[in-house]
Amino acid sequence: MDPELKMNPKKSRDTRTPGETSAEVSMPDAGSPGATPSPGPAGWAAEAGDPGTAGEDASVPAGTPVSEAVEELKTKAAQADENWQQYLRMAADFENYRKRAARERQEAIKYASEGILQKLMPVIDNLDMAINAAGAPTDSPAASPDSLRTGIMMIFNQLKTVLSESGLEEINAQGQPFDPHWHEAVAQEDSTGIPEGHVIRQVRKGYKLRDRLLRPASVVVARKPTG
Repeated sequence: MDPELKMNPKKSRDTRTPGETSAEVSMPDAGSPGATPSPGPAGWAAEAGDPGTAGEDASVPAGTPVSEAVEELKTKAAQADENWQQYLRMAADFENYRKRAARERQEAIKYASEGILQKLMPVIDNLDMAINAAGAPTDSPAASPDSLRTGIMMIFNQLKTVLSESGLEEINAQGQPFDPHWHEAVAQEDSTGIPEGHVIRQVRKGYKLRDRLLRPASVVVARKPTG
C-alpha cells in the first residue's frame, strides 16, 4: 500500500471548491438511462406561452387582430348593403319625380293659354252683343252709328287691356329715329320738317312681348331733299 495514501486518505476524494460543478454531474449523458432530454426552443416557447406556437389548433379568441378585422368587414358589409338599399330608394324616387315633372310640363304647355283665354271670353261676349246690335232694326237706339262706335271702342280698349296684361306692348315709331331693331322701312320720302333718318309716319304698328320683338313697325323714313 502506498504510504502517502495511508498518511493522507482525503486526497482520493473530490477536492473541488464549492462553487465549481462537474460536467458529468450537471450534464448527464442523454443516452444514459434515466436522463431527461432538454425540451428545446419549441418547449421553451410553449412553456412561455408564445402565441405563435401554443394553441395553434384552437379557435381565434375575441379581441385578437384577426377577429377585429372580421368584425370590421362585417360592419362595412352591412353599411354597404344599407347604402345600396338607400340608393335604390333614391333612384326610384328620382324616376317618379322625372315622370311627374315631364307630365306636369306637358300639361303646362298644353294649357299655357288658359289664363289669357279666360280674359278674352268677356271680349268675345261683348263682340257678340255688338254684332247683334248691328243687326237690330235701324230705328233702334242700339243700332245707331254712334252707339255702335262707342261699343266697338269699349271692346277695343278691353282687348288692349287684356293683351297688355299678358305682356304685349305697342312700338311707337312716329317721329322716332329709325331703328332697324324695331322698325321696318317700307319707303323713303323727302322732308324738310322731319330730320333725315327719322320716321315720317307709321304704316303698320309693331308689337313686342316685353323685350322680345314680335313684329317690327312698318314705317316711312325721311330723307333730305335732293334739290
